[in-house]
Amino acid sequence: MLTKAEINRVRELREKKSRVAAGLFVVEGAKVVAELLAADYPFESIFATAEWTGPKTQVVSVEEMARISHFPTPSPVLAVGRLIERPLESGALNRGLTLMLDGVQDPGNVGTLIRIADWFGFDRIVLSPDSADLHSQKVVNASMGSFARMPVFRSELTAALAGVAVPVLGCVLDGASVHQLKPHPNAVVVIGSEGRGLSAPVLACVSERVTIPRRGRAESLNAAVAAGIVCALLRP
Repeated sequence: MLTKAEINRVRELREKKSRVAAGLFVVEGAKVVAELLAADYPFESIFATAEWTGPKTQVVSVEEMARISHFPTPSPVLAVGRLIERPLESGALNRGLTLMLDGVQDPGNVGTLIRIADWFGFDRIVLSPDSADLHSQKVVNASMGSFARMPVFRSELTAALAGVAVPVLGCVLDGASVHQLKPHPNAVVVIGSEGRGLSAPVLACVSERVTIPRRGRAESLNAAVAAGIVCALLRP
């Protein structure tokens, strides 16, 4: 049986400040937990009901799962993982392909972008400080297992781009057509938020402005959709 302290501890991890203070986060859902287990992600504990067929560190009742769940409809498994913060090494962006997110605050988009980078074999993702919290439940779930497989860093973007010698491709509305892009083994792709686009300081660091030509009347493309198109064209 879960103690009141255990229940409160897990519930508190819904808030970013509690996650940062504890160095822990919650991931919930049979598929995503299984994906992270397969990727050997370091979990501190796993709470599961009898229907969960994976490893169990603590079996709980359906009623107890409902009390610690972060979802309106609880899943059969909830895992508590350790926060992993990676420092971005100097010169790293000059090697391989990087997807950089400038102020992408929608957690579903951030998770999907991590998944896209994983699909196309990018080497890393860099999040701006004002992008969505990497360890929020929505980001982790949207990324599926890619959260554990992709190296993700958080950095002030202009500082990270200082001295970068490879092409820095900024996705904007008034750039050259992405269909003119040639594959690059080393490059940085920068995606901004749908509402704001790229911030002025980051835009100043861009060496090539690219756009996906609009044929219809939609105002904009979803950030993850746009990134998927650019990444597909860029990948050698």
